[in-house]
Amino acid sequence: MKTDRAKEKFFTKKLMEWHETTNDRSLPWKGEKDPYKIWLSEIILQQTRAEQGKPYYLKFVDAYPGVRHLAAADDEAVFRLWQGLGYYNRCKNMLATARYIAEDLYGEFPCTYEGLLRLKGIGPYTAAAIGSFAFGLPVAVVDGNVYRVLSRYFGIDTPFDTTEGKKIFSLKAGALLYRADSAGYNQAIMDLGATVCTPAVPACGGCVLQNNCFAFQQNLIDVLPVRSKKVKVKKRYFHYIVLAAGDKLWMRRREGKDIWQNLYEPYLVETPEGADLAALDRYELFRTLNIPAGELKFAGRTSQKLTHQTIEAQFYTAKVTKGFKMPAKDGVWVPQGDLKKLAFPKTVLSFLEKKLYF
Repeated sequence: MKTDRAKEKFFTKKLMEWHETTNDRSLPWKGEKDPYKIWLSEIILQQTRAEQGKPYYLKFVDAYPGVRHLAAADDEAVFRLWQGLGYYNRCKNMLATARYIAEDLYGEFPCTYEGLLRLKGIGPYTAAAIGSFAFGLPVAVVDGNVYRVLSRYFGIDTPFDTTEGKKIFSLKAGALLYRADSAGYNQAIMDLGATVCTPAVPACGGCVLQNNCFAFQQNLIDVLPVRSKKVKVKKRYFHYIVLAAGDKLWMRRREGKDIWQNLYEPYLVETPEGADLAALDRYELFRTLNIPAGELKFAGRTSQKLTHQTIEAQFYTAKVTKGFKMPAKDGVWVPQGDLKKLAFPKTVLSFLEKKLYF
């Protein structure tokens, strides 16, 4: 049995050989040296799979080829381009950081790990990725793919989502780093986790690390890595009332710290449990609309799974007169032709597209 240090040397050597001779994973940001484009890709890929994020990255680079272009962009246009990616606070932070870099840093990204960490929306992983890929800094990236590869290869059973686990994995990743080519090494370990050492049905037969992999030898592939606890998923019930006055629809922009911040939606009645049309009359938010009997019609339902919650949404439509008084003051009447200028949550967007509102 190899010693830990021998296993570490074997790991780095074989990983780099695999990367230089076999790794053919193709992504538009691979090999990129522009810190703006690397930062953009990393923000898009937070909580997002690479294949899902790729078309968004290409659209953003095309629309805003440099940080100054993004900094000067209209908020609504940026949120519209982000539409469908979720985790909209990322988009808000991205805009704030672009403007800070353009205005306060003269358009130049910090070239140190500590400087990158000070930027809004950037944590240790993103700072390490930008630092390594753009500036060649000898820092190791540690994401879900890296946790999985290291946990299985070295038999690390400390939960990766605990303070102790994060420290252990960070130290191990730093010890393994090939400092002569930190960018190549970091890309290699992430690609190995994404294409070979996958969460389910990993391709162990073609893995260059198999001979010394603890999980493979001990038949613990399905056990490692370890998460400390299961994420509790909350279920929420949204009832959207799509109000139409002539060719205009009433929409409001979501504010506060809840989901879908800065996105638009129709009038919303949220209930603690599922409710049909008759049950909605128990809620003050619905009653204050005072919609004439028979005008409200059920128009469909949908469900959207987020990381920590599931949204069960029901849609109703109602035609009202142009003099209809809205009880809520935080919305606007939007001409149907202008809906395409607004950004909506995926749930609302799917409904509007299906009903041919735009």
